Amino acid sequence: MRNTLNILDVGLEPYDRILDLQHQLVRARRDGLVEDTLILVEHPPVITLGRRGDEKNILVTEQWLADHGVEVRRVERGGDVTYHGPGQLVGYPILDLRQHRQDVGWYMHSLEEVLIRTLSDFGIPSKRLPGNIGVWLDEHRKIAALGVRIEDWITYHGFALNVAPDPSHFELVVPCGLVGKEVTSMAAVSGSVVSMARVRERASRNFATVFGMKMRGIALADLPPVVKRGERTVASAQPDGTSCG
Repeated sequence: MRNTLNILDVGLEPYDRILDLQHQLVRARRDGLVEDTLILVEHPPVITLGRRGDEKNILVTEQWLADHGVEVRRVERGGDVTYHGPGQLVGYPILDLRQHRQDVGWYMHSLEEVLIRTLSDFGIPSKRLPGNIGVWLDEHRKIAALGVRIEDWITYHGFALNVAPDPSHFELVVPCGLVGKEVTSMAAVSGSVVSMARVRERASRNFATVFGMKMRGIALADLPPVVKRGERTVASAQPDGTSCG
């Protein structure tokens, strides 16, 4: 029997709130209180720096960011600098890799496969680029980024697929610290409106297929009380996917 994957679609939510939710779910998953869960979300504008993040890759001043309502957060994922905002589908898988494969490379490759299949569903061919984690249209255009953290073989953070974000916001940063690379989106490539609801649905199904699981939609109210009390988790870390997302 295939394991169950909970799909938790929370809509547009602040970054801090969902980061706290991830911490709670990591603890609950480690303790066997919840099943594997995929959080799907859009964030208000926020720039995040991973553990290797260089603030020089933020190209505007703190005052400009404050004046335009763009938050900045340093977080525990791998990688450098990235931007999240409306029109970007962000996925945070909380998986126990002991139930799958205890292999960081396999996990990153599988996340890329989910996104490649999802883009293909919309007629957009994409690929991996050797030496650069993420999903690319070609050697210069990136359409999805990855950045993960793994603690006690429980995953969190995840992927960001550009559906129809404000393209000018990517000019605020050097995405993933990669100079000379362009960030693009599904809307820019297709030249038409792309339904975020359809992208969420296809991404969910492809995730379940790639990881060999059966989907079940849940709401925040379905989570156990230990997750909703605002408890946070700190756990010893396994080597994480040092990628940008």
